[in-house]
Amino acid sequence: MNRLLTKVLALPALLTLAACAASAPAASPAASTPDTTRPAAAARPAVTDDLSKYRPVFSPPAAPRPAAAKPSVTPTAHVNAQVEQRLRDLAYTNQNVKYTNGYRILVYIGLERQDAMNVRRAVISRYPQETDYLTFKQPVYRLFIGDYVSRLEAEQALLRLRPLAPKAELQATQVLINKTRF
Repeated sequence: MNRLLTKVLALPALLTLAACAASAPAASPAASTPDTTRPAAAARPAVTDDLSKYRPVFSPPAAPRPAAAKPSVTPTAHVNAQVEQRLRDLAYTNQNVKYTNGYRILVYIGLERQDAMNVRRAVISRYPQETDYLTFKQPVYRLFIGDYVSRLEAEQALLRLRPLAPKAELQATQVLINKTRF
């Protein structure tokens, strides 16, 4: 049994080696001797064809011309007075607008008025420029801080108020427009 196994394994190895040996390039004996059937390189005639007639010819680009002065145009329809009048009308209309959609920060909601007043005093003492709104709808007190037109402003103020009121949150509502800011 051992001999049979050795023969079975030796046969594929022998076939593989024979296949590799057969595929190797054979060395030719003629490679070592010079080739005398071809003429020498010096004996070849030089190519004398003139190919310049096939080459494309390009002309150099023209020099840029100086820009001519454009004639001035005189306006025929003057609308400046009309635009000014429209802007004045719009400003007059906007003077009557007092509220817009915005945000306020709800810093306290609860049943105790004294707690609401304590939070209000703490906020006003630290940020006196902020506007506060204390509302009472029985039995709940709500304390709102600020009038913010953009959410970005409201978020920044909310981060400032977090140490004083950890449960503060934003409320979307109508806010008073401060005319002095514009």
